[in-house]
Amino acid sequence: MIIQQDCEHTPMMPPLVTDLPDAVQAPPYAAGARTPAKDLYFALYADPLHNARAADAYLRDRIAAVQDIPADLPPTPAQLPGWVEARSEAVGIQYREYLAARKGGAPRRYFSSKAHALNFIKAVAPTKLVDGSWLYGMLKHWNSPDFHPLIKTYLEELGEGAPSKNHVTIYRKLLATHGIDNWESLDDEHFVQGAIQLALGQNAEHFLPEVIGFNLGYEQLPLHLLITSYELNEFGIDPYYFTLHVTVDNAATGHAQKAVQALVDLMPRVGDRAAFYQRVIDGYRLNELGASTNSVIAGFDLEDELVRILAHKSVVGKNMHSDYCRVAGRSVNEWLGEPGQIPRFLAAMEAAGWIKRGEEVEHSRFWRLIEGERAEMFGVFSAYEQQVLRDWIVSVPGSNVKPERVLTHRARQRTLDNLGQHAERSGSFPERGLIRRRAAHDSGSENELALLEQRVAGAAGKAEAMALLVELMAPSRHHGAAGLMATRMYTQLLDI
Repeated sequence: MIIQQDCEHTPMMPPLVTDLPDAVQAPPYAAGARTPAKDLYFALYADPLHNARAADAYLRDRIAAVQDIPADLPPTPAQLPGWVEARSEAVGIQYREYLAARKGGAPRRYFSSKAHALNFIKAVAPTKLVDGSWLYGMLKHWNSPDFHPLIKTYLEELGEGAPSKNHVTIYRKLLATHGIDNWESLDDEHFVQGAIQLALGQNAEHFLPEVIGFNLGYEQLPLHLLITSYELNEFGIDPYYFTLHVTVDNAATGHAQKAVQALVDLMPRVGDRAAFYQRVIDGYRLNELGASTNSVIAGFDLEDELVRILAHKSVVGKNMHSDYCRVAGRSVNEWLGEPGQIPRFLAAMEAAGWIKRGEEVEHSRFWRLIEGERAEMFGVFSAYEQQVLRDWIVSVPGSNVKPERVLTHRARQRTLDNLGQHAERSGSFPERGLIRRRAAHDSGSENELALLEQRVAGAAGKAEAMALLVELMAPSRHHGAAGLMATRMYTQLLDI
């Protein structure tokens, strides 16, 4: 899309409020085609300062795209507390109805298999890995109480510096636990929300009303978050990242309440309040763009995902197989040399008996090649990829294969906790404490953290110290050792 108008005349943005700080007045930007979300996402993550102008243009284009999207916000800010309460109550009622239906024997609403659930975790990774980034630009306003509700929300997204509470750290661990990688190869729609969030965080001075509005929408508790948490747990997948958001986003004291308070505090006392609120509504609408929880769940196809995995493997594997084994008259290398033939390759392996669909996976020779320490292809497929293959093999209509036995995550955690307690009593893990102490002592980050402490202590004043800490709390840095420590120090200095 070609942007032609000046920011003061284009319908993309309502008139700017006159009494906002000068920094909020967005400058004109050069005309040009909109940067793909995926490109902008990685550019802002790696080098936000040099890509701020592209982010500015991207946001204006996205704001133009949401003008016709209905917004369910009340007509005046004064009605927001009642709106939040009513919305929260409605979600609670719907969730109780879901639980009653499940208790009555209804199937899962979202996930047809564990592979489906893991694919969801992968599909939303670009958004979750920049969680809270739209509020990053608020940190520099630490000395203004009006910004404190938004700053407090950002700090809580960062776990206030505790690794076990930092949302990005938790999600990275979730991905690693299940062998979910290559999320960077997802298509552009999966990066739209992340690109918007990073762009808002980098251009907060120009888009303050939109940041407030986006935050207002993002921090409301959605029904899909409750259902997702419930169904992930059923598959033995740790739902903590999602349940954490259920608690911190609550309407009474959580992020939903802080979002309303921020709008009340930052609404202009003089100037065009209606124009400001209209821009808040535009920011709220930005939540509707790109791939969503419901769309990525509905868009999953098990066989398509398996074909995609094998096609990706074929880039390397097409030259790695010997020619003595042939399937339907062709070598494996020949099959893999044409990624478009992967569906036919799967059908040929099934016809030749290498894959026996509708039976236990151990009955398939191909499965036995990849699973187990002595398997010839051990390590070629990640845990996630194996789950996709497993579910595809057994998922034939009318199959009598018993569902894979999976403890819920909570039940599995109780089992592990009991095992750990028994092991400690019996002395089965004599070096556990030693290993932990050695890991902490040998940490390569110790010098960096000591240097950070020295630099903060040597700052000319609080303003200089806070500026140093803010730099380390950027979306790409806050989950590292220095970023976590900076977050703790910032939180202490802020003292709210």
